[in-house]
Amino acid sequence: MTETAPLILTLAFDEPTFVRFDGERRRHFPESLNVIPAHATLFHHLPGDRERGVIAAVAALARTVPPPEVAVTGLRFTGRGVAYVLDAPALAAFRSRLAAEFEPYLTAQDRQGWRPHVTVQNKVAPDVARRLHADLAAGFMPFRFTAPATRLWRYLGGPWEAVARLAFGENA
Repeated sequence: MTETAPLILTLAFDEPTFVRFDGERRRHFPESLNVIPAHATLFHHLPGDRERGVIAAVAALARTVPPPEVAVTGLRFTGRGVAYVLDAPALAAFRSRLAAEFEPYLTAQDRQGWRPHVTVQNKVAPDVARRLHADLAAGFMPFRFTAPATRLWRYLGGPWEAVARLAFGENA
């Protein structure tokens, strides 16, 4: 079963950005539901039985792409949570190229428009989410980071298992 469990592709953050996002996620996400680290999902469901091919495809393309700069531009109220909004044209182009390669295997969720974000709160009452959104928005200052890599994970029904870190750039 494990080898056929789906794969998830996310963006790796530099250390200061990860510390910020993961710290906020740990503070604001319901503790019993927070079983994965802060992340920005590129693909929610890639075929687990094609792990080697997925790794090869992502690694080959990532090597040709400089580490993308990502702008954190604002906050999104999701109804029952809060997410940081990301803008990264080079990353969007990278994802589009992978989507074309993985097209036969993509789920409806991964075929729809991609809106990159980092969720720091989810599955709470709307008034709780609205308060956090207002609090975070009041002090928000846009910032940028450079993404060093992607991360491939195996979905295990809640928690994820790390499979590979696939670096951007020629030194990957």
